[in-house]
Amino acid sequence: MTTKFTDDHEWINIEDHEAAVVGITLHAQDALGDVVFVDLPEVGRSFKKGEIAGVVESVKAAADLFMPVSGEIVEVNEALRGDPALANSDPMGEGWFFKVHVSDMTEFDQLMDGPDYEKLLKAL
Repeated sequence: MTTKFTDDHEWINIEDHEAAVVGITLHAQDALGDVVFVDLPEVGRSFKKGEIAGVVESVKAAADLFMPVSGEIVEVNEALRGDPALANSDPMGEGWFFKVHVSDMTEFDQLMDGPDYEKLLKAL
């Protein structure tokens, strides 16, 4: 299992060769506050890296959810739709947003690893 991070504070976790799991980081959910609504992408839709794939709304603000890699959405977290607070209580686990079939693994390889993401957070 390999987890990478974006400078937009999404994480992506490659569990197998079928799909990668995407969510928001602890930093992102902290900055947003209590998540009250998520707009998840449609299964079967393809996105390019950096495109807006969804929206996260909280009591403080709304934030776009950007695609960390190019690929096709193969599953969304329906539990998150019903209970958006999962993004706060377990953002790196049960609060995942969607799964994507990665079309270009070089994009994944170019993302930050854990130590590089920690450096980014310290620079904020």
